[in-house]
Amino acid sequence: MFLHKLSVANFKNYELADLVFSDKINCFTGNNGVGKTNLLDAIHYLSFCKSYFNPADTQNIRHNQEFFAISGSFFRNGDSPDLVQCIQKRNQRKRFLLNKKEYDRLSDHIGHFPLIMISPYDRDLINEGSEVRRKYIDSVISQFDKLYLDDLIQYNKVLLQRNALLKAFAEKNYYDRGQLEIWDEQLIRLGRQLYGKRSQFLESFIPIFQHYYTYISGGIEKVGVRYDSHLCNAEMEALIRDNLSRDMSAQSSTVGIHKDDLEFTLDGYLVKKFGSQGQQKSFVVAIKLAQFDYTRNIKGYKPVLLLDDVFDKLDDMRVQQLISMVSRHNFGQVFITDTSEDRIRHVFDAIDIDHKFFSLPLAP
Repeated sequence: MFLHKLSVANFKNYELADLVFSDKINCFTGNNGVGKTNLLDAIHYLSFCKSYFNPADTQNIRHNQEFFAISGSFFRNGDSPDLVQCIQKRNQRKRFLLNKKEYDRLSDHIGHFPLIMISPYDRDLINEGSEVRRKYIDSVISQFDKLYLDDLIQYNKVLLQRNALLKAFAEKNYYDRGQLEIWDEQLIRLGRQLYGKRSQFLESFIPIFQHYYTYISGGIEKVGVRYDSHLCNAEMEALIRDNLSRDMSAQSSTVGIHKDDLEFTLDGYLVKKFGSQGQQKSFVVAIKLAQFDYTRNIKGYKPVLLLDDVFDKLDDMRVQQLISMVSRHNFGQVFITDTSEDRIRHVFDAIDIDHKFFSLPLAP
């Protein structure tokens, strides 16, 4: 799959832009602030119906304008092109169309044009709290498993109800075991199912991630990922039962898959505490490349890969390894942003692959 043409109107800093791409490597170069990342974000919209960076759609409308429009022409498996369009007007709902037919639900579009974005913001996976890592796992699995997404939504609803009941018990100084068991039963059933699917996903995902990190780093470092869940060592039913007093005191559910986390290590030490900026960047790049493989294996064709400012903080060896990797046949279309055109041209001088450069700002 590849994006042949992109058109934007009144999107962020772009009044109008029309670009035709290579089906292999496309490079956006220019100083900070000229709109390199904005073009990647427009492409992200066409896949996920939303911005990678700003969830408030109307804030992506160019200043003093009434709408933005993004359209893209995709080719999948050599078929005729698919036209994807996104239109956002102020004070109106977002419209999304495939081949000029509007979707009733935006979620129906997700997964049809798979895309992986790698951005400097991805270091939050390492440096922020466990919620960020849980959301990442959930977002990857949910793209291809609608039952998982339904169970996750239901689990979170049950969790809110159980927490509200625990708070009510404390405020009114009473306890009704029967009322709590209604929510306990659902939390146990859904928690088991979600834990099982997270475990299966990570079992296949982690070796792929380790393979990519080894390649990027030249094999000089060994990385690990440990799934940290209460359910690793106990059954959900026992956890709920044994922690009732603690839950009553905290007025919230203190155990369950909503507390899951991932522990990232480098040569046995926590990446968050001991990894350099370059090592941390290599770590998240490898995670996203593993996601690329996971997506490709499920969809049966190659997602589009967006690399936003990935070379910053990487040494020359890691840059060369990364570019060499994504230029191979197992990757499809790639978009790259960089502030240094000379640097990236020098890298591609040694690689025989079709590529195209766009120097920003674009000529009118």
